[in-house]
Amino acid sequence: MNANHTSRDKPWYPHHRSPQQFVPLQQLKAASRPGEWQSLGAEPLFALEGQLPLPGWNMVEIACERDVTSVVSSLTFESARRSLTVELPLRVGKITKRLVYVPWGVKRVTFAPMNATGTFSLEHFRFVWLTPMFAYNRLLQRLSNMHEHYRDLSLKEIELSLKQQARKQSRKWQTIALEDYESTFISFSTRRHYQQWIRQVERRRAPSDHEVAMRHHVHSFDCSILLVCPIGEATPDALQALQNSLKGSLASVAEQSLSPRQAVLLLPSPAFHGWQAWLEEWQREMPVLRVVESHATSVAALRIEALSYCKHSWIWFLRPGDRLAANALFHMASIAADNPQAQMLIADEDSLDEEGVRHSPQFKPEWNADLLLSMPYMGRAVCYQHRFFPRLSADMCGDNANNPDWLDYVQTLDVTRRDHFSSQQLAHVPHIAYHGAPGAATTPSSYVGAVEQHLEACGQVAQVAPGLLPGTQRIRWPMPTPEPLVSLLVPTRDGVDILRPCVDAILDRTDYSHFELLILDNQSSCKETLAYLDEVAARDTRVKVLSWNAPFNYSSINNYGADHARGSVIGLINNDVEPIDGQWLTEMVEQVSRPDIGCVGAKLYYPNDTIQHGGVILGLGGLAGHAHRFFQRDEDGYMGRLKVAQNLSAVTAACLLLRKEVFDAVNGLNEEDLAVAYNDVDLCIKVREAGYRNLWTPFAELYHHESISRGADDTPEKRARWLSEYAYMRKTWGELLDSDPAYNPNLTLVHEDFSLR
Repeated sequence: MNANHTSRDKPWYPHHRSPQQFVPLQQLKAASRPGEWQSLGAEPLFALEGQLPLPGWNMVEIACERDVTSVVSSLTFESARRSLTVELPLRVGKITKRLVYVPWGVKRVTFAPMNATGTFSLEHFRFVWLTPMFAYNRLLQRLSNMHEHYRDLSLKEIELSLKQQARKQSRKWQTIALEDYESTFISFSTRRHYQQWIRQVERRRAPSDHEVAMRHHVHSFDCSILLVCPIGEATPDALQALQNSLKGSLASVAEQSLSPRQAVLLLPSPAFHGWQAWLEEWQREMPVLRVVESHATSVAALRIEALSYCKHSWIWFLRPGDRLAANALFHMASIAADNPQAQMLIADEDSLDEEGVRHSPQFKPEWNADLLLSMPYMGRAVCYQHRFFPRLSADMCGDNANNPDWLDYVQTLDVTRRDHFSSQQLAHVPHIAYHGAPGAATTPSSYVGAVEQHLEACGQVAQVAPGLLPGTQRIRWPMPTPEPLVSLLVPTRDGVDILRPCVDAILDRTDYSHFELLILDNQSSCKETLAYLDEVAARDTRVKVLSWNAPFNYSSINNYGADHARGSVIGLINNDVEPIDGQWLTEMVEQVSRPDIGCVGAKLYYPNDTIQHGGVILGLGGLAGHAHRFFQRDEDGYMGRLKVAQNLSAVTAACLLLRKEVFDAVNGLNEEDLAVAYNDVDLCIKVREAGYRNLWTPFAELYHHESISRGADDTPEKRARWLSEYAYMRKTWGELLDSDPAYNPNLTLVHEDFSLR
């Protein structure tokens, strides 16, 4: 396979070398199309032949198109004495550039394009040798932008900090700097990488015995662990299987770094009487354990009975076979102490395979009302205040009385619909606290009925239907009567080839008809564009052209359009989007008409059917980035979040709806400080801080050609403007940008793929 070698756009240094050829070594097969390869396993490998990279600092540049996301490439440098592997999470659609230090004496270089099966093509690959001074500058700049310990420090301050660390550790500061630099790239997205994350991150963060002993406030956390054990026919095999599953569960309670005040185990009669010696042994090891004989015949009834034995403020149900993480109660106690108003504590969780290996981590967001209606995202790692826990009788549960997943979901919904429930009543514990047993999931056919009952109990009218994934729901909110007039604002300047497909598609493909389309013309001079503006305004009475005769300022142009809008709903629409389905505006209007909803965003695709916008996550890249960017159109996303409506802190103004009263209440877009970039993020944060929930929906789909009308920020003036806008956002919203409640602090702030930090 011959790699494509292109001339350097901006020379790093006169000396550079590129490999001449890639030779497939293993798990690779040429695909049907020229230049494409198939990876046949998790370890496909090429050898690089020809001139190898020079020793010292190099910039490796790679562009690799793949049909799967959340995979990692790697380079290995082999010498006579050792080998060095560098992992490279690649950005789809762009050239990834990475500093590497090539050791002396390298005899062979191998490249693993991905660590999964799939199809890929290598579009660009080369090494560029760098001077040490240039490399250090790039390295320190990366730490300033991306590393949590160095963010916003000057390069001199970072270098001073590194040298201080080096003196304490008797190491070279450049070595420490390279390690910190590489940590900003690591993408722990696969099963193998989760094990690496456990070793390198989780264990390092674990509290010491001294820390647990000295944090006196956590010792007031009085929690009861409740294990209820339903069993069908009490055959010897069934009883033995139950006993085997309980061993790990009980051991995980006994081994807690912060002991529970009480553990209650409810057993069916055959187990209670047949296991006396075994149970007494456990009670000697764990004096807080109380074993109770139960005649209840369903999980729902067992839970109600277990509550009657609970003497403490907090309760946590542990299913047979599942296990608590060693520091689960310590972390719960710490968060509870910091959040005295909390009625519920939700923690992150993962699963165990048959060999006890942990996998499939679920790093959850904080309180997310619309995500909870869409799916039971809180899972099993939920600790409740005893007095708030709902008592659900078996009769109330019907056929789901023995389904613990259904019970967990309904109990959570019940707590959240209490009067005055707010985000302060739910605290998130950003630690893996719960390990699910192999095969423990019991996904029901549908949660639709549970959500319908919940909404009815809340006094809300909506239609609930099965969602795009099993166990998820789509909520159709009622359309107001009469239908609100929507004012779609489309700024443009020339570029009729971009504008015409956008406007014509909106007019032709939109089922919702009660809208006006205001084209905000920013000094167009192209005769063809001007002719089209006249023609489309004459052709369709919903179209009106307004002139904005001033230099480009996205915020000013849209504020001007909003001032002239007749609608009660404002739509910020880029001139390079195209609706895919006629229901896009109907879905967005239904959502934005809810009184507690602020900004509503859509699911946007690049023309090649990869994700351009799955919502905006604060903190990505230092400020904000698009969730799931470059994922394939049909992918589910992290925890299925590409397929469900949910609350997000921000959405892109390429397609954004909000009520005009909300837009006016937050003074619209910031014209003074954010003329071009980040004005939509700023708007969304202002709306969120005003008490509204912003929302992203996958049921409004459009193509987006992304900023082709404005061009890139590639001049000194544009770069200076961008830096000014970036600085404004960091100064204004800094703390909020670093802790997005719709995200998780264990997930990366470098990539947009929900990989691990």
